[in-house]
Amino acid sequence: MRKLFLGLGIMVALLAGMVFLKDQLIRYAFSAGISGLLGAPVSVDKFSWNALASSVHITGLRVYNPGGFPDGIIVSIPHIDVIYDRSTIFKEKRHFLLVNIELAEMGLTRNANGKLNVDALHLVQPGSAPVPLQVDLLTLGIGKIVYKNYHRGVEPDVRVYDLNLHKSYKGVPSAQQLLALVVAEPMKATGIKSAQIYGVVMLAGVAVLPVAVAATFIGKDSVSQEIDAPFKRVYDTSLAVIRRMGKVVREDPVLGLVQANINGANVTLRLTRQGDHTRLKVGARKFMLPKLDIAGGVLYQIAEKF
Repeated sequence: MRKLFLGLGIMVALLAGMVFLKDQLIRYAFSAGISGLLGAPVSVDKFSWNALASSVHITGLRVYNPGGFPDGIIVSIPHIDVIYDRSTIFKEKRHFLLVNIELAEMGLTRNANGKLNVDALHLVQPGSAPVPLQVDLLTLGIGKIVYKNYHRGVEPDVRVYDLNLHKSYKGVPSAQQLLALVVAEPMKATGIKSAQIYGVVMLAGVAVLPVAVAATFIGKDSVSQEIDAPFKRVYDTSLAVIRRMGKVVREDPVLGLVQANINGANVTLRLTRQGDHTRLKVGARKFMLPKLDIAGGVLYQIAEKF
């Protein structure tokens, strides 16, 4: 009996190992395929394929900047869920019933030559051969955009846009147009221009389904974050960052207050003690209008120091 249980245990362990190895091999192949399509490094934390349910779940997909740009990400996608038509899995044109993408953060970088990182991707280059597929329904969640502009000097102008958008599309006909939609929709929401990306999307002929859209930054002029560091250290670091970004017009280390002019906006930083932590609140207005992208950019650069 002991030998029977031991044999069963070994069989279960082998099967579990085969499943793990299968997913690992597919993960590497998927990463390499997307990297080749984009012309940029790609990493994936986990790839799970359920053949019985005709579904795929991808965790922690990140696309990094191509050559010619500072280190950083283009997109960070915590979750992708796919339901596919199993009858097309070995066909040239695969059929996907549903593709759900939750994009947590998109990093747009304009280098010193004025070129956007997304315009350097292979998918937007003229003459790239389309990879055919059929996506019945694409649902796309868009969290945050971090835009870094190095065109003006060594220190980038950083803007952060908290979008919290959800959109749906019907009838996506190629891998290029699927990826272009993921990149272009956040850019359109912020007004950042890229003729090459928009051109790929315009050629797609994809129907946009009407869904509710809500931007969290409308009407707000400030962002806040708690940092695990003492008050004085956070204040000194924040002041140094703001001095690099613009002109300081008032500083008060006792009150934890810094006021500055950054990109034509009036920016105010306030710090408060929260026990061993420090809470930062950054507000920005230009011509009396809220500029949450500038406030978010200031907070982003300060938080990067911790």
